Amino acid sequence: MRDVQVDRSEMAPSVLPADVPELSDDECLACLARAVEAPDSARLDEVAALIGRLAIAIE
Repeated sequence: MRDVQVDRSEMAPSVLPADVPELSDDECLACLARAVEAPDSARLDEVAALIGRLAIAIE
């Protein structure tokens, strides 16, 4: 059987939001808890990104 070469440049993009740093699930949950502790409309994008990051982990 021959070895098969895989061109990884053609792979699909990551499903993780690009603007969320690499965090463990626990770290992400802690960041989300801090972000919603004191409601601030300026942090809505951060909250949405963290929720999206956790939603990916659950799937």
